[in-house]
Amino acid sequence: MPASGASGPESPEGPETAESPETPEPPARRRRTRRVLLWTLSMLLVLVVGGCGALYWTAEHYASSVHRIPDAFPTAPESAQPRPVPASGLNLLLVGLDARSDAPTTGSAAKGPAWQAGAARSDTMMLLHLSDDRRSATLVSLPRDTWVPIPGHGEAKLNAAYSWGGPALMTETVQNLTGIRIDHVAVIDWNGFRALTDAVGGVDITVPRTIEGVGEARAWEAGTHHMDGAQALLYVRERYGLPGGDLDRTKRQQNFLRALMLKVMDSGTLTSPSRLGGLLGTVGEVVGVDDRLSNTDLYQLAWSLRSLRADDVRFMNAPFGGFDTRDGQSVVLLDEGPAAQLWEAVRNDRTAQYFQEHRTGDLLGTDVD
Repeated sequence: MPASGASGPESPEGPETAESPETPEPPARRRRTRRVLLWTLSMLLVLVVGGCGALYWTAEHYASSVHRIPDAFPTAPESAQPRPVPASGLNLLLVGLDARSDAPTTGSAAKGPAWQAGAARSDTMMLLHLSDDRRSATLVSLPRDTWVPIPGHGEAKLNAAYSWGGPALMTETVQNLTGIRIDHVAVIDWNGFRALTDAVGGVDITVPRTIEGVGEARAWEAGTHHMDGAQALLYVRERYGLPGGDLDRTKRQQNFLRALMLKVMDSGTLTSPSRLGGLLGTVGEVVGVDDRLSNTDLYQLAWSLRSLRADDVRFMNAPFGGFDTRDGQSVVLLDEGPAAQLWEAVRNDRTAQYFQEHRTGDLLGTDVD
């Protein structure tokens, strides 16, 4: 029992004391504390706004350096073009030119327009589909010798469309062939290809088996080759020394793009705003894009791909239907049934489902001659 005269139980806060309430902070000290806090917040705001401003200026500067191509889209009425499908990703037409010129014809370094009637044919055509969530991409090569209807010209090889009508006719021809609305166009010539490869420090390409030289075609020893721009150009342009001719050449082009993609991703470029700006500057020197792709669109597009990995990208040729001869020309035919299924999947952003159902498609493997 408690001793006589002892106080009752202590409260949870401890024993009661006779101390007076805490002395209020002097007004001068409170004002000084508020000033320090406001000064700190102001400096943080300046740093954040300044950093964002510098980042915006850098992005705007590099994006502005990318050459824009006017009149890259068909002038046909909307009713005559494929209907855009909302929330179905983004479709880009990538075109590589055989400009037969020692001077650049694409990018900010171009000495002349990207297209002059009859001056160049499209040596490479690829349809790149980016899923709406940017978690996957599908790149489909369209062989240049594919026999197709070209608006206003009848049937001809696909690469003639660019020669006759530039990017607009090329885009219209691909849209009519696939039923896919093209959102943007990018064009590069072989000079630009060589310069871009050198700008990233070259790429590593593995040749699975020794390939003998045929005529002017270069021989390649089996093994991994570090290729600069000139060597990479020889690698992607060759077809006469390959068993599948132009079809094998498109696989080489895809193999190069995969190696380039790995090089850029491993360097952390897509996850660093400053490095990304530098990449846009490099691309701008050699590549032309349609003038509907604004600076903001261009930077946001590149930044949206920062989580994409090489394993998320599928490379393939358009479904092959055989070789044939038309008007005395050796041509490539598409397999219309499988091609229609592929175009429908791309059009509606269902490529993941398509590849689950068509595992035997002409996908690019690791064994590329």
